Amino acid sequence: MTNGHTLLDQFSLKQNKEQFRHSHWQGAFAEYLDLVKATPAIARTSYQRLYDMILADGHYTVEGKKDQVRYRFFDDPHNDGEDAIFGLTRTLMELVNVFRSAALKYGTERRVLLLHGPVGSSKSTIARLLKRGLERYSRTDEGALYTFGWKEDDGSITWDPMNCEPLLLIPVEARAEIAAKLNEGRTEHGYDIEIEGQVCPLSRWYFQQRLEQFDGDWTKVLETVVCKRVFLSEQDRVGIGTFQPKDEKNQDSTELTGDINYRKIAEFGTDSDPRAFNFDGEFNVSNRGMIEFIEVLKLDVAFLYDLLGASQEHKIKPKKFAQTDIDTVIIGHTNEPEYRKLQSNEFMEALRDRTIKIDVPYVTTLKDEVKIYNKSYSPKRVRGKHIAPHTIEVAAMWAILTRLEQPKHHGLTLMQKLKLYNGKTLPGFTAENIKQLKKETKHEGLGGISPRYVQDKLSNALVVNTQSTSLNPFMVLNELESGLRHHSLIGSEDTREHYRQLISIVKDEYTDVVKNEVQRAIAADEDALTRLCSNYIDNVKAYTQHEKVKNRFTGDDEQPDERLMRSIEEKIDIHDSRKDDFRREIMNYIGALAIDGKTFNYKTNERLQKALEMKLFEDQKDSIKLTSLVSQVIDKETQAKIDIVKERLIRTYGYNEESATDVLQYVASIFARGDTKEA
Repeated sequence: MTNGHTLLDQFSLKQNKEQFRHSHWQGAFAEYLDLVKATPAIARTSYQRLYDMILADGHYTVEGKKDQVRYRFFDDPHNDGEDAIFGLTRTLMELVNVFRSAALKYGTERRVLLLHGPVGSSKSTIARLLKRGLERYSRTDEGALYTFGWKEDDGSITWDPMNCEPLLLIPVEARAEIAAKLNEGRTEHGYDIEIEGQVCPLSRWYFQQRLEQFDGDWTKVLETVVCKRVFLSEQDRVGIGTFQPKDEKNQDSTELTGDINYRKIAEFGTDSDPRAFNFDGEFNVSNRGMIEFIEVLKLDVAFLYDLLGASQEHKIKPKKFAQTDIDTVIIGHTNEPEYRKLQSNEFMEALRDRTIKIDVPYVTTLKDEVKIYNKSYSPKRVRGKHIAPHTIEVAAMWAILTRLEQPKHHGLTLMQKLKLYNGKTLPGFTAENIKQLKKETKHEGLGGISPRYVQDKLSNALVVNTQSTSLNPFMVLNELESGLRHHSLIGSEDTREHYRQLISIVKDEYTDVVKNEVQRAIAADEDALTRLCSNYIDNVKAYTQHEKVKNRFTGDDEQPDERLMRSIEEKIDIHDSRKDDFRREIMNYIGALAIDGKTFNYKTNERLQKALEMKLFEDQKDSIKLTSLVSQVIDKETQAKIDIVKERLIRTYGYNEESATDVLQYVASIFARGDTKEA
């Protein structure tokens, strides 16, 4: 039996102590210069490091959209996709382009990046990805960065409280020459080493004290410096800061720039001694990394001055000290109401001028919205309850419809617009038409229902329906609709009513889908389909070649069966005036296959397969007596046929026993209503 000591010993053997010593390197300043010469990337700015971190995971072109690039970093590959961003490709491209511009020092490094969008549009997720990415990247050889400390007489080391870049210790007058030496032999790739900014007030104090001690020889001062590798960590408050507005009475600007340590004033004699100051404000902490401002536009005006200085000048003003240089990526996020206040507030003009707004809308592509919910409601997470096919899709479909603007194109419905955005093709619409549709919108994706609302209702539907072994689309749609009465973010009754109407549209779309599935399950008899196809092809061949068909039972030569051919062709809307063209297309296709030595199979022609399945369904539905499901009076022969259809639904489409029964009964009720109307 394994005891605690044995278990710990096993893990002890797995530890790589040499790797730990390598990653926790400490050395003299001169040794650090050697490291910079060998690996200049360790002296990058915060924007350069962040941009390289994103590129390190690679990128790929979005399928079917050559002008769109997807960065794997935002797929969260290091965390099994836990925080993956679905869709929003253009938004993320715009964000990365800003980082690239800032890394090259084109000016955007002196701006506040403002992620703007509705609640639940993944603004916080993007910020969290970047922070976690920096933590991970700083632990790799490619993302290594270093700081320094001062040797004390007792052998201890006082580390720089803001984890400043060691090269900043080099006096201004010597920087150009040293930078030139470090840049010698560099290729065009990578960034030139530029030494800009000053160390924090505490390190400046140490430097001045020791400069006097060594009679002005700054090289001797640097011999008392120890450099070490530093790892960014939000938990340890190293290189990553987060600031969230609180009640005005309980918050002041010292939370950003640090505060006096009053207990140390007695020890050092004055409150302007940097040793009596806590450099623990969020700006101090985030030096060399990034700072996230949650709901940045709710900040009090007093905080905005610190924010303006930090972005434009890369400086902050701690109490009792001169302006202090910082090197940090500043990212804030806000929603539409707060942003409108910013636009209308003339006192905020300076902030507007120093802000780069990046819209982070809701997803408007169905397949991406489905991915959001599948991540939370996968079989691994939802245990003991089967989620019926299309349940997630109908919820996602409704959410997307609430976000889309009514199309200006005459005759195009909102559902058709959703399908076009999702990559489906519609007659008369090209890729250029879809681009034009998107250009015509003003605020598409910046309003509508949040994914959080849908997730809440999915969760509630799973919990409430305790008697069912499966969750079906109607359970979810009922939850979505009932929740609208108390939805606090819906601004008007007209909007609320519009959302209810969209639920009806989704129900109609779902009905069409499951009718088609049941039809295909009934018509999934391979032998019957093959016989029907063979019969159809024989008749088409005779028709196009002006021949007769031999009756398989009587052996007589007969005219091609026009009624059979039309009954199949009408299922896919082949007009009578186009039947000759369609039949020739089929025969030409079969001939082309024969030239290549291939045999014809109806499955290789999607339209013909659909027509055959619909025809076979029409022929077989009466023999199966699907409508008898509604009356609950079923004979053994019919029940056996229904069980076969149910088994096909389970095997082919992913239903379980209960959900397959439910969908058969639902479709049966539709056909029953249809039969009643006909009668």
